[in-house]
Amino acid sequence: VQLQAYGGGLVQPGGSLRLSCAASRFLLDYYAIGWFRQAPGKEREGVACIIGSHANTYYADSVNGRFTISKDNAKNTMYLQMNSLKPEDTAVYYCRADRGILYYWGQGTLVTVSS
Repeated sequence: VQLQAYGGGLVQPGGSLRLSCAASRFLLDYYAIGWFRQAPGKEREGVACIIGSHANTYYADSVNGRFTISKDNAKNTMYLQMNSLKPEDTAVYYCRADRGILYYWGQGTLVTVSS
């Protein structure tokens, strides 16, 4: 069972990035999914998630209106589209999948927003 996150990198303020997280050996369609991030010296925080049979989405106030979480069940992959990036968005971003007592973390991908 594995979650493989990728797509991070260096981007200028105001720019965009799309993070991807591919699942293997389990189906994302049956899991609640989310993105978290951890900035240097700070605790890990939730960024966005998709929960429930109606695929309700939730966002942290700090990213609401700028980030969009989505998933492609055919590709068994989840995404985080990040627009209007700010220096304070700099962090390692992690994907996570939950189902009951089961949960899996991706390995993290670094996003650096700097000019």
